[in-house]
Amino acid sequence: MRLNYLVSCFLLLTFASCEVTRKEENQTVNGTVTTLPETSDIIGLKVGKQAPDIALPDPDGNTKTLSSLRGKYVLLDFWAGWCGPCRFENPNVVRLYQKYKDKGFDVYSVSLDSDKKKWLSAIEADGMEWTHVSDLKKWESSVIGLYHIDAIPMAFLLDKDGIIIARDLRGDELGKKLAELLGK
Repeated sequence: MRLNYLVSCFLLLTFASCEVTRKEENQTVNGTVTTLPETSDIIGLKVGKQAPDIALPDPDGNTKTLSSLRGKYVLLDFWAGWCGPCRFENPNVVRLYQKYKDKGFDVYSVSLDSDKKKWLSAIEADGMEWTHVSDLKKWESSVIGLYHIDAIPMAFLLDKDGIIIARDLRGDELGKKLAELLGK
């Protein structure tokens, strides 16, 4: 019983640690308080719209663009090695990547880490064999504003033309969508 309680507390604290909100609910401009739009209301990030391109360095320092993966279905995954829920989801993404990589599926992972050694350790420990990029600026990364990231994990599923077809699919939901798109 005590062990279950401790495990539950650990998981709660781990999951809560990644729900760090970067967006303020309101902002003041020239003395007028305005409410910021919800992420889903921002035109560039709606399902059916083109995903903004990203160009960031991979672990070897080579710039990799999101658009270089056109022609495949792509999971654009925002994560960090220090994020418990991200790490919890990684085995599912690895399994789906292994299952569908030869059927036209790829992953483009954008890390919000700040320590390169820890970032690379997490990639290796979780067995993630796809494209990884990061500017190692954590919440100050240029992609935060571009994609209006206010918490991680966050994911966008893109079609072969880079159009957003789904957001924040995880676990079974991601598996079902990939099966629908790429067959079982």
